[in-house]
Amino acid sequence: MSLPRKLKNFVLFNDGISYMGEVEEVTLPKLTRKTEDYRSGGMNGPIKLDFGMEGLKLEWTAAGFLRTLLNQWGTLTHDGVLLRFAGALQSDDLPFATPLEVVVRGRHTEIDFGNAKAGDKTAIKVTSELSYYKLTMDGMTVIEIDFVNMIEIVNGEDRLASVRLALGIF
Repeated sequence: MSLPRKLKNFVLFNDGISYMGEVEEVTLPKLTRKTEDYRSGGMNGPIKLDFGMEGLKLEWTAAGFLRTLLNQWGTLTHDGVLLRFAGALQSDDLPFATPLEVVVRGRHTEIDFGNAKAGDKTAIKVTSELSYYKLTMDGMTVIEIDFVNMIEIVNGEDRLASVRLALGIF
């Protein structure tokens, strides 16, 4: 029997700059498929047809003002911001931690400065909409999604390769 690997700690990097001690919370992207019900004659119930993915976003909370973040506001390209979440996974039945990494590219669509009140801590909430996502565990890529280049790799299988080939996109 083994115990679950839990996130014991993390650091967020923004364009290579470490925010160690400056980011309190990160909500990693939710992976969601866009589906629609389909039922035709001869079927006893509906099935879900897969129409690709929904949008991806990373939400995070900074403990104070970050100049790098503010300088990125309104970046002109869909992938103008590179964020890297580095986490340490550990189970309580093993004496070592293993790496979890999420690398994303996108742009900040919301920076919420919250309320300013003397004597209270500052919390700046950021929403970053993404066009690229890569999840790596133990040094192995588990999922890689690149919306613009129509790439969706899961466990080493490029699930959109045949679609690109059918469209003549190489």
